[in-house]
Amino acid sequence: MRGRIARFRRRLFPGRNPLARFGDRVEAALLGLMIAGALLALPFAAAFGSDTYAAQTARAERESATRHPATAIALAAAPTQTYSTDGAGAPADQTTVPAAWFDARGTRHTGDVLADSGSPKGTHVPVWLDQRGELTTEPLSASTSAADGVFAAILLWVGVTGGLAALYGLGRLVLDRLRAAAWDRAWAEARHDSRF
Repeated sequence: MRGRIARFRRRLFPGRNPLARFGDRVEAALLGLMIAGALLALPFAAAFGSDTYAAQTARAERESATRHPATAIALAAAPTQTYSTDGAGAPADQTTVPAAWFDARGTRHTGDVLADSGSPKGTHVPVWLDQRGELTTEPLSASTSAADGVFAAILLWVGVTGGLAALYGLGRLVLDRLRAAAWDRAWAEARHDSRF
């Protein structure tokens, strides 16, 4: 471990080493820029995550104001041998069944809702309704908003850092090829000089 740290330090700070070539100094500069860019990306990623959290929280508040929970009653028994559509072929935990529910005004609605596989007719199924009494999804929760903000920040930072690492790797590849070509030229000159 100590040897790796020493090699990394020499790569990052070639200093006045007489054996350090111009390509080594360029590589050190690229590595320094990559590290600085990754560190500078942290506050931007945090700000992006904070903005995402604020936007998701505002969305959650809008959804909570316009959606409410209700109970639907299954009009038929749910099939017992349904399989998931994800390609795994495993039995599904839930399936759609026809159901009826009443909105806040007392109007009866019907439609397909998700119920547990094998549940009998008349099963009470929790649903979420919009202002018109139509089925909708559950509003975003505070924990989902927070998780979205954290995920957005991490994703941005990883993307920026990955891009910088790719640029460093590409730069190092070019420098390695240039160094190899320089070595080949030097060996060719040395062989040519030794013949005379």
